Amino acid sequence: MDRRETIKTLVMGGVASGLILHGCVPGEEKQEQPAADAKTDREGYGRTPDEAARDEALWDKTFFNEHEMATIAVLSDIVIPADDTSGSATEAGVPEFIEFIVKDIPEHQVPMRGGLMWLDRESGLRFDKQFIACAGEEQKAIVDDIAYPEEALPEMRQGVVFFSRFRNLVATGFYTSQIGIKDLGYVGNTPNVWDGVPQDVLDEHGLAYDEKMLKECIKPEERGEIMEWDS
Repeated sequence: MDRRETIKTLVMGGVASGLILHGCVPGEEKQEQPAADAKTDREGYGRTPDEAARDEALWDKTFFNEHEMATIAVLSDIVIPADDTSGSATEAGVPEFIEFIVKDIPEHQVPMRGGLMWLDRESGLRFDKQFIACAGEEQKAIVDDIAYPEEALPEMRQGVVFFSRFRNLVATGFYTSQIGIKDLGYVGNTPNVWDGVPQDVLDEHGLAYDEKMLKECIKPEERGEIMEWDS
């Protein structure tokens, strides 16, 4: 099972939501915002005026610098790369989501910035270059050493703690985006076309539709219209 399938399984099983929403700050319960799909979706559907104003203020602030954002983008796509059925974390707007979340929930700021610094330090010690300048195999070697807490060496603990938080944010951002929801196969309250009880079922129970009712009500092509009753 690859990383995407593992994360998808956690999300669909309800485990990831508990880790993501409650595991980042011990003793506190934080409700994270849904991912803003790409950079343009800033309307804030369903937000009160005060909430929308706060969101806009957060969007207008900048926390991560360009290098940090580039590192977040690379690392996000290592966690959830593109595949044959769906786009990558960056295509889902995950880096922008993470930038927003650390401003919305400041408790993330120090651990995230410190973790990105640790990542560059580790890649510098191993490969004498920053993480984003490393080859894919080199990046994967570092990630593999911090992605599995039970197998990680004690000296990797800081990286493990950072990556666990980072992976949770990536999963949250991706699977609350349009791309991620489609990848899950979740359709929600999607309207369909109902053309009545199947004829064989009606025949089995000796029932039939009233012809007048049938003509007035079973019209899929008019399902979006409001019925006007004359009696």
